[in-house]
Amino acid sequence: MHLQDWEMLSTLYETENITQAAHQLFLTQPTLTSRMKKLETYYGIQIIMRKRRGIAFTPEGEQLAHHAQQMLKEQRKIEETLDNIKNQVTGTLRVGVSNFFASNKMPKLLQLFKQEYPDVECQVVTGWSSEMHRLLLNHDVHISFIKGNYPWKERKQLLYEEEICIASPWEFSWEQLPELPRIDYYTDDHMRMMVDNWWHHHYTQSPNITIHVNQVETCKEMVVHGLGYAVVANLVVRNNPELIVKPIINEDRELIKRQTWMYYPEDALQMNVVRAFVDFIQTIDVKAL
Repeated sequence: MHLQDWEMLSTLYETENITQAAHQLFLTQPTLTSRMKKLETYYGIQIIMRKRRGIAFTPEGEQLAHHAQQMLKEQRKIEETLDNIKNQVTGTLRVGVSNFFASNKMPKLLQLFKQEYPDVECQVVTGWSSEMHRLLLNHDVHISFIKGNYPWKERKQLLYEEEICIASPWEFSWEQLPELPRIDYYTDDHMRMMVDNWWHHHYTQSPNITIHVNQVETCKEMVVHGLGYAVVANLVVRNNPELIVKPIINEDRELIKRQTWMYYPEDALQMNVVRAFVDFIQTIDVKAL
């Protein structure tokens, strides 16, 4: 197989959809299908099967897809090694970024970094912090920006802390909260657990959730427009002075805070591009961006 075949098999295996895979690979569907048939002829096996929705890999096809994924990792390693030999800050930096950090911090960070190192290419993957932790464990990224503490025995750097707070369009008392309309949003398990533990420690009844949205930014806009309150990190609403913001506290009368970390493995620092990026982050006040 060639590099293009590895990429095709890996993408198909991840998407389980010929249309999506063709789009990601910048191929037409007939071209992708034709290449798959050639691979099946070459190996003398059936690689994929059509389902009602999408495709499924045969057992033989799964083995081939796993091989393709491993070969892509090896290809990245040799490319990174060759870039590093040049003793220059060049090559590709792969970064995993939690959703809020991706939209509110990462664009400015990358802009400043690229000003210093214009020859670096950055590949950024975004998602929940738990997903970014998994990417790091699987060596799919060099660095991950993660909210919360996850199991990790190698290097990590605390970037900033945020107070968790109630953001409301109107003045309120703590006793009123169970009756007031609340806007909720999807978040990672760490944040959900902190908020749920705080709520159940202070209230016996469930919150009055009237709207549920996908993103915290959408949630904030609902609050700004007077549709209810929300429990968010204070950085989310720092540019909205019109809102009433009150931090929440735990049973020990301490502010409940959420930490954002930069995680990376020790051996990644052997790469010039990773070491340059880590050094760069250490000179920046990330919270102030």
